[in-house]
Amino acid sequence: MSSIYDQITAGMKAAMLGKDALTLGALRSVKAALQNAQVAKGNARELLSENEAQNVVRKQIKQREDAIAMYQQAARPELVEKEQAEMRVLAALLPAEMTEAEILPVLDAVIAELGATSKKDMGRVMKEMQARTGGRAPGKLLSALVGARLA
Repeated sequence: MSSIYDQITAGMKAAMLGKDALTLGALRSVKAALQNAQVAKGNARELLSENEAQNVVRKQIKQREDAIAMYQQAARPELVEKEQAEMRVLAALLPAEMTEAEILPVLDAVIAELGATSKKDMGRVMKEMQARTGGRAPGKLLSALVGARLA
C-alpha cells in the first residue's frame, strides 16, 4: 500500500481532473492538517510516520463526526451530507479496521502476557492493544471488548 501522502497527491490529481470539488476540498484539508502536524512536531520538511499520519486523518474524521452531530441538531441535512461524503473520502486513506473476530485473539494474548485480571488493568491492556493493532481497531469496540474480558 502506498503512503497516505501518495494517496492524497494521487487523489487530488484525480479530483482536479474529474472536477470533483468535494473530494478535492477534503483532501486539501487533510493535507493542510498533515502539514500543521509536521510544523507542530518541529520540522516542516520532515514527513510524519505512517502511523502519525493515520492519527491526523483519524482526527479529521472525528472533527467531521462532531460537525455532523451539530448540523443534525441545527436541522441542516445538506451540511450533514457534505460532511459524510468528506468522511468517506478520508476513511479511504486509512487501512481497513479490524473486526471483533480479528481483535479477540490478540486481546486474549495481551491479557495473558500482562497477567491482567481486573478493570484496574484496563489502561495497560488498552495501551498494549493499541500498539499491537496499529490503530486499526476502533477505539469504542476495543474498549468494550477489553472491559468485557476484564469484568
